Amino acid sequence: MGRTVNDIVRMKKEGTRISMLTAYDYYSGKLVSGAGIDIILVGDSLGMVMQGHKNTLPVTLEDMIYHTKMVDRGRSDALLVTDLPFMSFQESVSRAMSSAGRIMKESGAQAVKLEGGSRVIPQVKAMTDAGIPVMGHLGLTPQSVNQFGGFKVQGKQEESARTLIEDALELQKAGAFSVVLETVPRELAEVITRKLDIPTIGIGAGPDCDGQVLVLHDLLGYDEEFNPTFVRKYAELNRVIKKAVTEYINDIKGDSFPDDNESFHMEQDTARKLREEYLNSGDN
Repeated sequence: MGRTVNDIVRMKKEGTRISMLTAYDYYSGKLVSGAGIDIILVGDSLGMVMQGHKNTLPVTLEDMIYHTKMVDRGRSDALLVTDLPFMSFQESVSRAMSSAGRIMKESGAQAVKLEGGSRVIPQVKAMTDAGIPVMGHLGLTPQSVNQFGGFKVQGKQEESARTLIEDALELQKAGAFSVVLETVPRELAEVITRKLDIPTIGIGAGPDCDGQVLVLHDLLGYDEEFNPTFVRKYAELNRVIKKAVTEYINDIKGDSFPDDNESFHMEQDTARKLREEYLNSGDN
């Protein structure tokens, strides 16, 4: 079965750091799981990374189920968590239950993640009471980008920081097994992490969280122009891919690909007969 939500909670108690990455398809799920990642998140960030949207708002529940199915086929031991996309849970508890239920039944996910604090506590409680593990998400919640006026650091002032602390405590009380803290001051993330019994997973929240998450494509350097402060690029695949494609184009233009060793062959007698009949008949 691999890792469970109980394993993730126990990691905090044991002081073991938690690793988490996004994945959106079979091969990325297979690769990150094979490397030993603790949690795979099928994030609604796929709206930007895979679909080319400016934000996560256009992503549908069907999109999330479709991509989670692919990742599930590739993963091995990692815990698989799927985002509830915009307007699949905010409207009502019943809508949230229906959306989460579909994800759990149809996709292979072991837990769902949803954005928000006090406003979504009834949804979180209903889902956890029904046996659906829930990961919370506080701070910069991308589905609220229009309300925030852009992708900005959250919780810098005392009042907003206190609100985030109370939201985290409410999520824990409602049954969430962990909380993502996105783009908040390090100091605030430390307070929340030490206050909670459940793990915090940071992205742009400093090193004091119980774990960290990044978008796989950011870590691998797919976009050379995307360089936020909190992303550490472990590769520059944009350069590798461009170089490989350029060499491929040049080899085609220069008649060096494919060569004879990269071709299939038939019996020479058969080939000679075909050439004589179709190429040397004088009909051309």
